[in-house]
Amino acid sequence: MTISETRQEGIALLKVEGRVDTNTSPQLQKSILQAFQKESQVVIDLEKVDYISSAGLRALLIGQKTASSKGGSMKLIHVCDAVMKVFDMTGFSKVLTIERMP
Repeated sequence: MTISETRQEGIALLKVEGRVDTNTSPQLQKSILQAFQKESQVVIDLEKVDYISSAGLRALLIGQKTASSKGGSMKLIHVCDAVMKVFDMTGFSKVLTIERMP
C-alpha cells in the first residue's frame, strides 16, 4: 500500500493505493493522524483501494474520532463497490462521511 499526501486550502488529501489490511493499516492510521496535526479537514481518496480489512476499518474509525475531537472533518471519496459493501455490512457507512464512485 502507498499513501501520498497533498495539502491545499486547509484540506489534507490522502490518496491511498493498494490493500488496506493488518499489515498496512498502521501506516494508514499514522498518515491520518499526521494529517490532522497539520489540517482540520482530511479527505481520503480510496479510488485505488479494492480491499479493506477490519484493521483498516479501525484506522478509519480512529481518524473519524480524531476529527470529532478536534472539531474537524474526515471524508472518504471515490469508494469502490467492494469497499462500500464492507462499510455497509459493518455499519461504517452510517458513521463515516462517504462519497461513492460515480
